[in-house]
Amino acid sequence: MKIVDLQPIPLVLPLPEAFLGGTYVIKARNTLVVRVVTDDGVVGETYGGDEDLYQDEIVRVITDYLRPMLLGQDPFMVEALNETMCSLPIDLGNRGLHALDLARHAIRMQAIAAVDIALWDVLGKAAGQPLYKLLGGFRETLPVISIGGYYSKDGSTTALADEVAECKARGVAGLKMKVGRATLTHDLERVRVVREAGGPDFVIACDANQGWSVADGIAFGRAVAPLNIAWLEEPVAWYDCVEGLRRVREATGLRVTSGQGEVSRQGMRDLIVRGAVDIINTDVTMVGGITQWRKIAGLAECFDLTIGHHEEPQVAAHLLASSPRGGYVEIFANRKRDPLWYELPEHPPRIAGGLYHVPQGPGLGLPLNQEVITRCRK
Repeated sequence: MKIVDLQPIPLVLPLPEAFLGGTYVIKARNTLVVRVVTDDGVVGETYGGDEDLYQDEIVRVITDYLRPMLLGQDPFMVEALNETMCSLPIDLGNRGLHALDLARHAIRMQAIAAVDIALWDVLGKAAGQPLYKLLGGFRETLPVISIGGYYSKDGSTTALADEVAECKARGVAGLKMKVGRATLTHDLERVRVVREAGGPDFVIACDANQGWSVADGIAFGRAVAPLNIAWLEEPVAWYDCVEGLRRVREATGLRVTSGQGEVSRQGMRDLIVRGAVDIINTDVTMVGGITQWRKIAGLAECFDLTIGHHEEPQVAAHLLASSPRGGYVEIFANRKRDPLWYELPEHPPRIAGGLYHVPQGPGLGLPLNQEVITRCRK
């Protein structure tokens, strides 16, 4: 089997309303479809990522650098192909300045990830097996949580109870809600509203999107502890995301989650070995694809960490289902926040009783709706 074509297809879908997180505002859903075509007629076709600022640059890296390298190659040599992509000379204007070049490194790793995930879809389809089984297979269902709890423009909390009801109606086990934009007092009140609406068994996680100082992260963590949250995600600013995270988890006793912004397995290594996290939520679309994600998962298992994933349930479910340490799949129960997840797959995955049922078709098991791709193509 040889690769005969590689096509990146950027999609953009404006959202009907803006969503306010701890440190950002989301106004559109961006993603990237990638097709890998083989001479045997097997086509890997996946989507992932939510890049807005650098989407065009990611497409250019795939078209100008990765595609010429991959044509004629055997897709089953995915480890070798990933290693070559990671070491391929790509001119993005890197100047050897660590902090200033991070965006360029992220562009490269997102491009590699998009291609690598499509290659694994080829492997699964060629083998006639769902991806989670190809990766080893551990379970067929996973607990599922919704990302939500965004801030209302007027600061009210009235919509939070309705959102909890929506989660329950969709069969979702809990809510990962936003904190970090308001005062600590107001954020605590928002969590109380969700706990009262959800009841004692409803799963609540709090995501600050790197919105606090270490001191504020500790203060919130101690104050919120009686409300029994499952974890505290990215509680401190980006520049203190190793030592600061460790200080928060040790001072509060809460489980701390991070890793979605890391673009290398070495960055994840530092979070793990320095005791900064209890849960890693590496994003496969950011960190160089499934090939790199598996290495990170293996390291996390050595430290008895829970393995989560940042969004992207269409890929994450297979990855988490392949590991004995896999945690929650993350979806958006509010269709307005991620309409593509509901519209792109021809057959949406089953969610019921707080569980996400991993698709059983070959590869990722989610054939894509070509009409939606055409309509949303950038």
